[in-house]
Amino acid sequence: MALDNKTTDIEHITSSLPSLGASCNSSQDDERDVEKALSTLEEKGGTTTTVETTTDDSNVVDWDGPNDPENPLNWPARRKWTNVALLSFITLLTPFGSSMFAPAVPQVMKDFHSNSEDLASFSVSVYVLGYAFGPLVIAPMSELYGRLPVYHTNTFLFMVFTFACGKSTNLSMLIVFRFMAGLVGCCPLTVGSGSIADTFRQDQRGKVMSIWTFPILFGPSLGPIVGSYLSEAAGWQWDFYLLTICTAAMFAVALIVQRETYPPILLERKAKRLRKETGNDKLRSALQSSRTASQLFFLSVIRPTKMLFLSPIIFCLSLYIAVVYGYLYLLFTTMTSIFRDQYGISASNVGLVFLGIGLGQFIGLLLFGAYSDKLLKKLAKGGEMKPEYRLPLLWPGAIAVPIGLLVYGWTAQYKVHWIVPILGTVLLGGGMVGTFMSLSIYLVDAYTLYAASAMAANTVLRSLGGAFLPLAGPAMYNSLGLGWGNSLLAFISLGMSPMIWVFLKYGERIRTHPKFQLNL
Repeated sequence: MALDNKTTDIEHITSSLPSLGASCNSSQDDERDVEKALSTLEEKGGTTTTVETTTDDSNVVDWDGPNDPENPLNWPARRKWTNVALLSFITLLTPFGSSMFAPAVPQVMKDFHSNSEDLASFSVSVYVLGYAFGPLVIAPMSELYGRLPVYHTNTFLFMVFTFACGKSTNLSMLIVFRFMAGLVGCCPLTVGSGSIADTFRQDQRGKVMSIWTFPILFGPSLGPIVGSYLSEAAGWQWDFYLLTICTAAMFAVALIVQRETYPPILLERKAKRLRKETGNDKLRSALQSSRTASQLFFLSVIRPTKMLFLSPIIFCLSLYIAVVYGYLYLLFTTMTSIFRDQYGISASNVGLVFLGIGLGQFIGLLLFGAYSDKLLKKLAKGGEMKPEYRLPLLWPGAIAVPIGLLVYGWTAQYKVHWIVPILGTVLLGGGMVGTFMSLSIYLVDAYTLYAASAMAANTVLRSLGGAFLPLAGPAMYNSLGLGWGNSLLAFISLGMSPMIWVFLKYGERIRTHPKFQLNL
């Protein structure tokens, strides 16, 4: 479909950045200037700005107007929500697997004749270490080859490596396969936000992101509950076998139901179909880049790294969530022994103590889903919907996390009734959700076209925190005790909270400053 003189919504324009370079007979320098200008327009936010685009090239294939039903933004609600539901179920499995194994660690260490506390913690957190490296390849691959093949490939590999964990015959083998499972299992966590950006407009994403994020946060809380009973009844291997069976079932459904959402891939398919139907080999997608395949591959792979280290906003906010996320996994690796030693809870029932975190996360998600999009529209006042309008909801989380840590630490140290430290974890879980959700949807709104890469950059730092902070847990508690140990964590969290004020006040200025504009 030829592009004529028309007014195009900025959200559509930004999804078509490469097309402008392809459809204008200009130099590569001019193409980069156009791409940079449009990227700046997208980053300045909003879907109400309009831009005039013209081209006389009748060989460019684009959407059939703003209401084209083939555009994922215009899909029927049923198809959109089917994709979201399936993605959410797949997303549940990998975080579930990250912590399901935690209550069985004493049993595993006994079977493999090891008494190392560091290895015991690492056998759990190494899974999250895989999360740190997988996104660097998975996210750009989804922006190069499409979402669907990346989902299917990594889901299959996750199933294979999870089964291999159950078949491990020594601790080293188990740790390696746990790492590999985390490496490929990060796929739905990394690419999911990109799929949502493909199919939902900015003022609809808050609720959708809450639904999709719920499994990411609730999965690690649900895992130990199921794992504690299953490992006690059938052995620790069945933690992995059950996860393998569930993954196989979801993989089969995904092969039948899941659909591609990435606009460049869909337009390329449309161009290919029209070339075949018309015999015109000159037809090309409006999103086709003038770069070679090798150049695209290189740029795609380095994009998350560039975003992490060259964007101060992405780096600082990712560092903040890395600390909070690290606290979550520190609790996952230590709560079993703490409640067993302090309160005498049995191995089969100890998984229930993780319900506090899960309850807090559920409450946090309900509140975020209810208020996020409303707050965005209220602050926009009918005008520009800036990504920074997502950040005020960081404040409740910034307050709840340190309070939750203090309540949990001191009441557990003095053996106050077990419900009180669990109430502390409710606050921690709710605060973590407020932090995670606000930052995630901010990144999606600010970097819509490259949402998967922005989330990958965030996931790398977050996962490093989740992998290595738990290793310090046993030594910290042995030296400082539960009270002062958790107080230290609370003070660190409080010390980082002023950056929220900085980005609320100066975030837009930093994000749109020419010095920090990235050639992605």
